[in-house]
Amino acid sequence: MCRAVITGAPGSGKSTLLAEVARRGIATGDEVARRILQVPGGMEMRAERPTDFALAMLEAQRALWDCAGKGDLPILFDRGFPDIVGFLRLEGLAVSPEVDAACRNYRYGGPVFHAPPWREIYRQDDERIQTWEEAVESDSAVLGAWRDYGYSPVTLPFADPATRADFVLERL
Repeated sequence: MCRAVITGAPGSGKSTLLAEVARRGIATGDEVARRILQVPGGMEMRAERPTDFALAMLEAQRALWDCAGKGDLPILFDRGFPDIVGFLRLEGLAVSPEVDAACRNYRYGGPVFHAPPWREIYRQDDERIQTWEEAVESDSAVLGAWRDYGYSPVTLPFADPATRADFVLERL
């Protein structure tokens, strides 16, 4: 099974791209952080207990990984384990041995696509609370984490969703 990932800056078109890829028949895994933020208490946990938030992301990402492991077709995840490391670093927190072990043991065999910061499409929403500057910092932290765990992210072009989906599908 090919497990691939789209990572990168908040608000850089990852979810839109995933929707287009899914429309074309590729299995996708949703962003676990956004799912956690949408439940009651999720935003408060992120703000007041970021270590707990990271552990909740880890648990949800593992569950998604396990669920995705049941087929032979490729799956494209919206973020992955090293994104949790990027979050912790951005918050100035230590990376727990449990998170580090997940990054080392749950390996993505497919490409890791990087959606770079894209000012023209960036919008804040109920869960995407970062300013533009914070989104750029987040991208740097996340990209560094992926590289630190031995991945070589492939940068997505600044293009419409259909063109980006073509780019991804050619590389899966």
